[in-house]
Amino acid sequence: MAMAPIRLGVNIDHVATVRNARGGRHPDPLEAALAAVEAGADGITLHLREDRRHIRDDDVERILAALTAPINLEMAATDEMVGIALRHAPHACCIVPERRAEVTTEGGLDAAGQIEALAPKVAALRDAGIRVSLFIDPDPVQIEAAAKLGAPVVELHTGAYAEERRGELARLRFGAALAALRGIEVHAGHGLTYANVSPVAAIEQIAELNIGHFLIGQAILDGLPQVVRHMKALIDAAR
Repeated sequence: MAMAPIRLGVNIDHVATVRNARGGRHPDPLEAALAAVEAGADGITLHLREDRRHIRDDDVERILAALTAPINLEMAATDEMVGIALRHAPHACCIVPERRAEVTTEGGLDAAGQIEALAPKVAALRDAGIRVSLFIDPDPVQIEAAAKLGAPVVELHTGAYAEERRGELARLRFGAALAALRGIEVHAGHGLTYANVSPVAAIEQIAELNIGHFLIGQAILDGLPQVVRHMKALIDAAR
């Protein structure tokens, strides 16, 4: 029997990274979000970090206003971020660990060690009709904590798998099966590329993959010849 289709959420944070390197509005994350949806993305992910290093508050506002596709707001479990989520009411919020010194998210959320702190925040988001996801390692202790918190979704951190650590694919398979057994929808993401995505996408319990950095980087490589040719034609035509 054929497995259910899997959704692709495209994280556009690093379009904003390129924009912010110089300032101004180009490239615009909103245009990237629209292009991704037009190309077949099932949703858009934005990580509003506390230091606003890439996505900014106005990006969240503009993208939520312009898109009908589901928006997944990644965020730390802080009062500020919960307040922003409650004000904008995206389709989903994925609670992630966050340290200012990290270049990118380095591991899963310690839901088991933060149950008391997370519980009121998860409840507030759920009461507002926002679908809550916890970004966790494929660890049974963390999955059981997510179930205890009443999170309807977990996103399994695939970073260790992407680093080709031994046994990580088996951990992802077991974690996905356990989460599904607990009635939790399973998503996955981090470090996925053309070369390593297929074994993860083949895990039958996974309903959605969220991929960002690789897609934005590959878009530069795949799209650069076209934009160089177009710019050269415009320059030539002007002479």
